Amino acid sequence: MFLPGGGLGMNSTMDDMNLIQAQRHLVRDLGEEIDLEIGPGDDDPSFANTPLIGGPTQEPSAEEQDESKQMAMVSQLPNEDQDMLKAQPAKRKKKVVKRWREEWADTYKWAYVDVKEGTARIFCSVCKEYGRKHRRNPYGNEGSRNMQMSALEEHNNSLLHKEALRLQMASKDKIVVDKPIYVKALMSKTAGSIIEAALKRDPHEAEFIQSVQEAVHALERVIAKNSHYVNIMERLLEPERIIVFRVPWVDDRGETHVNRGFRVHFNQALGPCRGGIRFHPKMNLSIAKFLGFEQTLKNALSPYKLGGAAGGSDFDSKGKSDNEIMRFCQSFMNEIYRYFGPDKDLPSEEMGVGIREMGYLFGQYRRLAGNFQGSFTGTRVFWSGSSLRTEATAYGLVFFTQLILAELNKDIKGLRCVVSGCGKIALHVLEKLVAVGAIPITVSDSKGYLVDEDGFDFMKISFLRDLKAQQRSLRDYSKTYARAKYYDEAKPWNERCDVAIPCGSQNEIDHADAINLVNSGCHILVEGSNMPCTPEAVDALKKANVLIVPAIAAGAGGVVAGEIELNHECNVLHWSADDFESKLQEAMKQTLHRAYKAANDFGYQKESPEALLHGAVISAFLAIAQAMTDQGCV
Repeated sequence: MFLPGGGLGMNSTMDDMNLIQAQRHLVRDLGEEIDLEIGPGDDDPSFANTPLIGGPTQEPSAEEQDESKQMAMVSQLPNEDQDMLKAQPAKRKKKVVKRWREEWADTYKWAYVDVKEGTARIFCSVCKEYGRKHRRNPYGNEGSRNMQMSALEEHNNSLLHKEALRLQMASKDKIVVDKPIYVKALMSKTAGSIIEAALKRDPHEAEFIQSVQEAVHALERVIAKNSHYVNIMERLLEPERIIVFRVPWVDDRGETHVNRGFRVHFNQALGPCRGGIRFHPKMNLSIAKFLGFEQTLKNALSPYKLGGAAGGSDFDSKGKSDNEIMRFCQSFMNEIYRYFGPDKDLPSEEMGVGIREMGYLFGQYRRLAGNFQGSFTGTRVFWSGSSLRTEATAYGLVFFTQLILAELNKDIKGLRCVVSGCGKIALHVLEKLVAVGAIPITVSDSKGYLVDEDGFDFMKISFLRDLKAQQRSLRDYSKTYARAKYYDEAKPWNERCDVAIPCGSQNEIDHADAINLVNSGCHILVEGSNMPCTPEAVDALKKANVLIVPAIAAGAGGVVAGEIELNHECNVLHWSADDFESKLQEAMKQTLHRAYKAANDFGYQKESPEALLHGAVISAFLAIAQAMTDQGCV
């Protein structure tokens, strides 16, 4: 970036780079983040004479001209007088520079250098902008200090900077850096070409590419057996419809906010779309597509053949009043309602969307559509619906775990289970684990995890629900139960366990967590959330022969409950808990049977840790592929 050569003078571009030199080392590459924290030592005298390649020449400012005139006058004096005059201002200026550098280092703790129109500029890592407020010279004279700090304060108080800072804090990342996409090694070039095409089309959609890689890896033997499936897979990976829209809403203070809404109709070859709505600050198009793809496979594997969809918004409901959430939900529905309907799209609850949000969404949909069609699922939306709708997904996870253990000639009673998350699915998983005799010992939130070595019981689970309802920390649990401990900034995967059930969000288990699980004695991991493990974690668990139960199979309980709700018989009959659980268990048995049969047809032995993982994807894909083939190129 910097090369020795002819000087360009103390222009504004030179001022940009003076700020970067404050830590005594130059930026090695354009775009590299730098820490401007000041180290000990004097200023580097060589930096002032270092030119910047590509910097435009500028006329010296009036301030610089005055300084040049003063230096010229000094040069006409005798040598002894010159030395005396030069020594005094230099000493005073050095003190000013040291103080200013400390102030600017604290302010510009997050900054980076990039090229803009052929010129190196200093950019703010929060708002990604540059300008005069970022190019003030920290080596300037004392007279311009107020002007510089005023410009900086003006920037920090600007709406643009504040909004960027809010989004930055919401993501809990000081600097957002795109993580490189982990590409798995595939055995066949044909399968590799599918991944390559997806990467070329959507290079920045990390979550979607990850889910595609997992599916293609499971389908390698299928694709190798019939090349026709390559074209089917290429069509399947492109969603049928993507809706991206703005969601304006007004808070209780009368201020206007804008969020972004998504709905992805991924595939409807088997029937109308069905999928969740997620409200979360990190929600984006990549996550919406990944969730839609996973839901498509999950619905195809279930006994009820349906298409897959997903969507939501980057809206954060935390700290919002009921009226604010209602206004947001109504604004969200104003745009998307025309795509919903019994034969179009069947939305359901997901992360950040519960009974309250579904009620608001359905109310606005009913108002706009002008009818009471059964196209939404969720407790209180259908007052005569199934009695265990909210618990269905969680209970299905536990039933599926029991079926897997039965295949291994084991019983779930007495097994230590580690659960992550503290939402409705996680708490219902705890509840059912206690009912079948297992010992759940952990729950977690975004700030840490809680472990109770005595295991949770129904009374303790009720207390956890109260804490969540009151928006209190899990840390308060240990104040009531002394043997429980809460660990800040930690995950529960190092606790001794037999079964792990992650119910948080995608990629919550990385490679280090997988190693901790193996060392903790875990033998089975049941995916309670979609894609909870990173690719590196999956590889580590497979090498240790840990059985991974995929979410598209274990999470089918929600699909089953939704179909029972939408069945016309359900509007007349109120299902008892026993009847509902009986139907749910039967549906999970059918799902497991399909997965194992598909795995066996393509050479995976039941004892292999890959049998269930790959068999579930194979069975779902073959059902979709057959429907797409029968319906032609549409």
